[in-house]
Amino acid sequence: MMILVSNDDGIQSEGILALEEKLQRLGEVYTVAPDRVQSSMSHAITLHRPLRAKEIGPRRFAVDGTPTDCVKLALTGLLPSKPALVVSGINIGPNLGDDIIYSGTVSAAVEGTLLEVPSIAVSLVTLRNSPFEVAAEFAGTLAARVLEKGLPSGTLLNVNVPPLPAQEVKGWRLTRQGKRRYIEQVVERIDPRGRKYYWIGGDDLGFDKEDGTDCMAIHEGYISVTPLQVDMTNYRVFQEIKALMFPWP
Repeated sequence: MMILVSNDDGIQSEGILALEEKLQRLGEVYTVAPDRVQSSMSHAITLHRPLRAKEIGPRRFAVDGTPTDCVKLALTGLLPSKPALVVSGINIGPNLGDDIIYSGTVSAAVEGTLLEVPSIAVSLVTLRNSPFEVAAEFAGTLAARVLEKGLPSGTLLNVNVPPLPAQEVKGWRLTRQGKRRYIEQVVERIDPRGRKYYWIGGDDLGFDKEDGTDCMAIHEGYISVTPLQVDMTNYRVFQEIKALMFPWP
């Protein structure tokens, strides 16, 4: 059984190494990941230049592209056959609430889902150096269950793990996407040649404290597992949008 591993932190990140090691017990692991950090790339794909994949170890390929490039390349020709599972991570930093839209880690799993392979994204909710054992162990257990039971078509799992010792993690919860809040800020500066440049950023203002969300689960010491869908249609507002209908042309 073949498993594809990818991420957005780069093929040499500690998180991907921990994930590879844990998944080895489930099957033959192939890793196809960016050759450098590609965080917040969302679902970008490279169309205007060729991609290069360098084999840097047995079944380990570094690609000079985005996380989505890596999974697309792996599943459409780089791997010897179609894998049974795609696991993206372990990301360093949260992918909660609005982060999901920007996440390269989640987008790698989205690409696997679009190409009809069950897929999981895994993130450790910290930006500091922190042990990956709990996240890797949970990812391995969840991967085994998905390999056994499968996932509904068009659905992927987004997993976030609190940076706590195993004995302090209360368990896991099935959650929905929450709402994180940031100060939207663009900083304008001048380079040594007098030209303007900009940093996009903003401080984290926390999250909306609503029960059942991914943010709340992490806050309360639980692992969050959120099922996401690749069909972005908002079916709940069909009738409201129908009210806008008008003849055209």
